Amino acid sequence: MRTAFIDQLVKEARINDKIFLLVGDLGYNVVEPFADEFPDRFRNVGIAEQNMAGVAAGLSMVGYNVYIYSIGNFSTLRCIEQIRNDIAYYKGNVKIVSVGAGYAYGSQGVSHHATEELGMMRSIPNIVVCSPCDPIEARCITMISANYDGPMYLRLGKAGEVVIHEQFVQDLNIGDILPVLKTDGTEKVILSSGSILGDALKSAKEKGVDIYSIPFVKPLNKCQMVDIANRYSDITILEENQKSCGVGSAIIEVISDLYCTGEIHRFPKIKRIAIEDQFYHLSGSQSYLRKQAGLVL
Repeated sequence: MRTAFIDQLVKEARINDKIFLLVGDLGYNVVEPFADEFPDRFRNVGIAEQNMAGVAAGLSMVGYNVYIYSIGNFSTLRCIEQIRNDIAYYKGNVKIVSVGAGYAYGSQGVSHHATEELGMMRSIPNIVVCSPCDPIEARCITMISANYDGPMYLRLGKAGEVVIHEQFVQDLNIGDILPVLKTDGTEKVILSSGSILGDALKSAKEKGVDIYSIPFVKPLNKCQMVDIANRYSDITILEENQKSCGVGSAIIEVISDLYCTGEIHRFPKIKRIAIEDQFYHLSGSQSYLRKQAGLVL
């Protein structure tokens, strides 16, 4: 995903001279194509993520569309105050990009596990929260972000993610939910977000259930949520994030509101598979830690 993101960002920067990239002393062998082609619009601010968020806010105030890029927790949790007060409050044109969602950096321990930041970011006003499932969605969302004036959070995988979509998703809009696998007659569906959708797809094919990707955790397309709630009586949500305030929470909130306003007339059975309220101090591969956390269908 990170390679797809940088590749698309380079393409966008060629036609938009206001795109600026800041990194926190990482991304070598990934960000070089951008740095080499646009040296005047690239800065490595060092291991100073809070300062990086402040610099991004300042650059946005003079007209730049700024991207800040670091490992999962470092571009988010470490500078959450600056994101809230300096970027989101002013609706700054800043895109916060984290690489290594969930347990992608599992071998580095809890300090590198990005398993709470999605919930924290979606609770801050004015921020669009994106969690692509594969390199295709990452490329599409990068294109959208380059043309969006305001704060966005892009939660990317690290590398080697399964390609889910066969081709570029045309006419993707903020909030859209994407069908991945649809069958006839089933009332069961899996909703998933991020690279763990690859695991969900295997299970969906075996069990004969439908599956949708949730590339935008905030906002969610309410019209599509109405269709899903009306069509399926049994919904399973799989995510690589803490259960509290995550993807499942966002979906349940929307469905509950739709039910209360009478826009849907039944409340489907909803099962959430997410990280329980604990840390996993073990080090290991992403797949190993997913199993330890019970992120299996």
